[in-house]
Amino acid sequence: MQLNEISFAGSVPVDGYGPGFFRIGGEVIEGAVLTGATGTTTWGGYEDAQALLALAGEVDVLFVGTGAEIAHIPGVLRQSLEAAGLGVEVMNSPAACRTYNVLLSEGRRIALAALPV
Repeated sequence: MQLNEISFAGSVPVDGYGPGFFRIGGEVIEGAVLTGATGTTTWGGYEDAQALLALAGEVDVLFVGTGAEIAHIPGVLRQSLEAAGLGVEVMNSPAACRTYNVLLSEGRRIALAALPV
């Protein structure tokens, strides 16, 4: 088996997560998080649509982690994001973190907004 080192080309992957937190680039972020090529910050949850809409033009796909269980995001939020040209993929936060890291390593234009588990 051949192992290849993964390069994230300046972007920072999700190192880990746990009850109420995410670890991104070695930094622990309490609560919900928004991360992508423009950096990492706390996120205000579904009510903080402006932070997500600001990603339009910067990313092609936004992964939304809904916490420990998969759930629907508010319909108005999804419609706003899609109208802005963002692809939206909703999954539980652990799956969203894993998918984000894989596609980040491929150099894709993506971002992650996730609620803690």
